[in-house]
Amino acid sequence: MTRILGIDPGFERLGIAILESSYAKASKDKEKVVFSECFKTSAKLEFSERLNLIGEEVKRIIKKYKPEVLAIETLFLNTNQKTVMRVAETRGVVIYEAAQVGLKIFEASPPQIKIATTGYGRSDKAQINKMVKILVKIDKDKHSDDELDAIAIALTAFAHLRF
Repeated sequence: MTRILGIDPGFERLGIAILESSYAKASKDKEKVVFSECFKTSAKLEFSERLNLIGEEVKRIIKKYKPEVLAIETLFLNTNQKTVMRVAETRGVVIYEAAQVGLKIFEASPPQIKIATTGYGRSDKAQINKMVKILVKIDKDKHSDDELDAIAIALTAFAHLRF
């Protein structure tokens, strides 16, 4: 049994998912979503406090669910440099918390995640969300885009680990 912590990094909304799989060749079971959430921080807080809250939540999730691997999305460049820097700092906090307890770190770019989930590197958000809901059993109404992205990132890590 392998558990992966999937993280869609963001400082306002952090997508978090724990997936597990047995890797049994005879098993036809899909990867299972054990937990997922969209962890939110308030814009009214200082950025350093937001980072602290994110670190504490990631630490809590790791302690509770005991994953072996952190799967996290790499940064993509966008026009807002301040946002990119803040997301990079958020990624640093998450990777730090995972490294503190010895998790393996798996990083995937947005095109890698799209290929792993849909088979097409230029898929849009709707295509990815649709495929995630096909690939794993989840409550179709409960999950935010951030949660679905975290699940997609964890699925990408499982696909990579198989090969």
